[in-house]
Amino acid sequence: MARKKTLSLPIATRRKWVVLDLDYSIRRQCRLAGVSRSNFYYEPMSESEENLVLMRLMDEQYMRHPEFGSPRMTDHLRDLGYAVNHKRIARLMQKMGIQAITPGPHTSKPAPENTIYPYLLRDTTIDRVNQVWSTDITYVPMRAGFMYLAAVIDWHSRYVISWELSNTMESCFCVLALSRSLTYGTPEIFNTDQGSQFTSTDFTSVLLDRDIAISMDGRGRALDNVFIERLWWTLKYEEIYPKGYVDGKALYRGLGRYFRYYNEERKHSSLGSRTPAELFLPAAGRT
Repeated sequence: MARKKTLSLPIATRRKWVVLDLDYSIRRQCRLAGVSRSNFYYEPMSESEENLVLMRLMDEQYMRHPEFGSPRMTDHLRDLGYAVNHKRIARLMQKMGIQAITPGPHTSKPAPENTIYPYLLRDTTIDRVNQVWSTDITYVPMRAGFMYLAAVIDWHSRYVISWELSNTMESCFCVLALSRSLTYGTPEIFNTDQGSQFTSTDFTSVLLDRDIAISMDGRGRALDNVFIERLWWTLKYEEIYPKGYVDGKALYRGLGRYFRYYNEERKHSSLGSRTPAELFLPAAGRT
C-alpha cells in the first residue's frame, strides 16, 4: 500500500529523489522511486538560449586562452557583437567552473573549513604508471543545456581511468569517479586543484584511508594539472564541439565511445606511438 501511494506521486517529484550516492546506485534508486533510468540519465542544466550561446563561445575561447578572466572574456564577447556586462560574464564563468590561470582574484574558492594540501610535483619527473593520478571538472556544452564532467587520468600513460557526468558541481560525482578509479590500482600521489569538491573531507578521506599522498595545484595555476587540461582540449575539439550532443543520454553514450577510442586506439607521439592502454593496463594487471 505504501509503495502504491508513493508511485501515485507525480513523476517530477519522484525524480528529485534520485541523486548521486556512494551507497545506493542510480539503478536501485530509480527502481525504488518508480522512474526510468533513461529519464534520469542525464538531465542537463539549463540557461537562457542566449546565455547558452555565450557559454559555448566562452568555453571555446577558454580552451584557446585559459589566461582569460571575466574582464577579458567580456571584451572578447563584445568584440563579437554581444552587449554583455562584466557582472553577467563573471556569473556565467562561475557557473561553468572556469577562471583565469593567472594569479589574481578568483570566483571559485575552497571551503574555508577544508584542508589545502601543498603541490608536490614541481620539478618531478613522471616516469612510471601509478606514480601520479589527477582529476578535474570541465563544463560540457550541449545543444540545449550543459553538464559537468569529472575524469581521473594517469599522468604517465595518459589513460583515462574513470569518469562521471553530473548536472551539479557538488562533490558526490567526483567521489564516485575517484572510488571507481581506485578499483584499477593505487597511485603514489593524487593531484587536484583547490576546488571545494576536492578539498571536501568526502573526497580527501578516500585518499587518506589508502595512504595516498595528496597534491593540490597552486591557486590560479591550471598548468600544474597540465595532463588533464590537455585531455579536455582534445576531448572538446575532437568530440564535444563537432558532435553537439542533443541531450545527456546521447552525451553519456558518446563519451563512453570516445574514451574507449582515446584509451585503446588513439596513439600518442609522446608515448612512442603507443596507446594509453598499452602502458596502463599491464601495470593495473588488466591485460
